[in-house]
Amino acid sequence: MPVPLLDLSAQYRPIRGQIAKAIDAVLDDQRFILGPPVERFEREVAASCNVAHAVGVASGSDALLLALMALNVSPGDEVITTPYTFFATGGAIARLSAKAVFVDIDPATYNIAPDQIEGKITPRTKVIMPVHLFGQCADMDPILEIADRHKIPVIEDAAQAIGATYKGRQAGSMGIFGCFSFFPSKNLGAAGDGGMVTTQDTALAEKVRILRVHGSKPKYYHSLLGINSRLDAIQAAILSVKLPYLSEWSEKRAENARFYNQQFSGMKNGVRPLRVVTPYIAPHNQSIYNQYVLRVKDRDALLEHLKKNGIGCEIYYPVPLHLQPCFSEWKGKEGDFPQSEKAALETIALTDSSPAASSIPSESTPRILAGAKL
Repeated sequence: MPVPLLDLSAQYRPIRGQIAKAIDAVLDDQRFILGPPVERFEREVAASCNVAHAVGVASGSDALLLALMALNVSPGDEVITTPYTFFATGGAIARLSAKAVFVDIDPATYNIAPDQIEGKITPRTKVIMPVHLFGQCADMDPILEIADRHKIPVIEDAAQAIGATYKGRQAGSMGIFGCFSFFPSKNLGAAGDGGMVTTQDTALAEKVRILRVHGSKPKYYHSLLGINSRLDAIQAAILSVKLPYLSEWSEKRAENARFYNQQFSGMKNGVRPLRVVTPYIAPHNQSIYNQYVLRVKDRDALLEHLKKNGIGCEIYYPVPLHLQPCFSEWKGKEGDFPQSEKAALETIALTDSSPAASSIPSESTPRILAGAKL
């Protein structure tokens, strides 16, 4: 039987009544932009992430943009980040006419390599932006130590990592800002777009609140040049229903990952060992497995084999940012970041299974994968 990459309906069905009730309450109230549901959800996320403030915005992409704007990133400034990430990381930098200065990744975790950061710092460096890729936090202590020594703020791109921890600390609580996405496929997903900016800094939180409403406070009086990026009340109401289930759903994803790890290791029912590399999670990290990512030499052959057999899979991300045509002004070229380029050619995400508590990973996936000519 086909195995989808992600089955959101399995998550939705058990809480359908709660979500309908939350949406009806917003419809009855007729306040759709910001308002009490958003304020409530902001408080809930702040408590969950162990931060003082959380500010709801329109998307994870806008969360990154607003965090950079709040730190006055301007044309000509430099932001150190990774080229192996979703487009929004670089897109937010480019929209402010700043320059992304890329650092290669740790090939085991796919996150930015801290030991390569300091060599990229210049007088123009305004921000360091690590990405917590695939649900696992970057190695934050050395990043924060470098940033503190050079007096450079850190923005955590935690779009894929809500609920993940690093040495017991929550993703989004370690830098000056944390930026989250509630895209529907995330562990905590909305019924559309949504995002959040977290911070411990009261003044910066207020600045993001002003920036998200065209830079106005009070209404129609504009002290800053902001944008329109407000979290909808309906989305906030839905997310408030889902948030109490987040730990349970993320643990189920981790359980599914452990199942796959075991199935992919060694001999299984007389089948030869599979020549794939399963996800490496650093001992001090708790991953939420936003994606379950394998590494294999002949990735494209495996992709074709799995799709032919009805096994959901996806490639994140086939072209690193330094090789994207729209970022050509940053003058990246093939060979600049070999570990990122190699990961782009060798990684493949298998079905997440459903994040619902009742989900069971498909035993057919390892069996079918074993038939690939790897």
